[in-house]
Amino acid sequence: MLRALAGLVLLLAIVVTGWSLFAANETPNATTPAAGPAGGANAPATTDGQTPGAAGAPTGAANSGAGVAAAPNADAAPAGQAPVPSAGNADAGGSPIDTAKSAEKGSLKSPYPDFAKVAEEGHQKFTAAGCNGCHGGTGGGGMGPPLTNQVWVYGNDDDTLFRLVALGSDELQKQGYSRKGTESIVGPMPQMGGVVKSNDDLWKIIAWIRSVNPSSAGAPSAPPAPPPQ
Repeated sequence: MLRALAGLVLLLAIVVTGWSLFAANETPNATTPAAGPAGGANAPATTDGQTPGAAGAPTGAANSGAGVAAAPNADAAPAGQAPVPSAGNADAGGSPIDTAKSAEKGSLKSPYPDFAKVAEEGHQKFTAAGCNGCHGGTGGGGMGPPLTNQVWVYGNDDDTLFRLVALGSDELQKQGYSRKGTESIVGPMPQMGGVVKSNDDLWKIIAWIRSVNPSSAGAPSAPPAPPPQ
C-alpha cells in the first residue's frame, strides 16, 4: 500500500515538473521587445526622448511625425520683408539695353557726378568696347563724329547719352527723342548696349567723355551746325 502511494506521488511530481517546463517555453521573453513598424510605439527612443519617424528623423512634439523641416532658402527674404531686387537698375550691373528700354523717359541718372574719379577706368572700357574705332582713341573722331566738340546731336544729359549709346540713334528716335544738332559726319549711331557689358560700364564711359569734354557736363547743347556744303 505504501509502495503504491509513493509511486503515485512520484508520478504526480513528474507531471507537474513537465507542465512547468512546457509553460515556461510558451511565455514570451520579457527582455526582448517585439518588433513593430518603424516609428511605432515599440520603437526604441532616441537619447533626447524622441521617437524616430519613418525616415529615421526624430519626431517630437514640434515635428508631430512630419519629419525634419526643409532647410531655409538662403536667398529668401526674411519673413515680413520684401525680396531684395537684383542689380538691374540704371546704376548697377544690369543690361544697358534692358535698362534703356524699360526706364521711364528722362529718369536715367549717372551714379558718378564726380566723373573725374572714374574717368580713367571709363577710358579703358571705352577702348575695350571698340568705341575708339569710330570716335578715336582720345575722342577726337574718325569714322564717327568727335566727342570733344560742343555739338550734342540729341542732347548732353545723362538720360539721353545713356540711351543713345545703349540703343543707337534709330531706336532712340523711336522712344521720342529728336535731333537738336547736326554733325559734319552724318551716320547713325549703332546699338552698343550689347557690347558694353553693364550699366556701370556705360556710366563710366560717359564719365570719361565728360572728363575730356567739359561742354558735356551740364552746359547747354550747341545750336545746330550748318549742314555740310
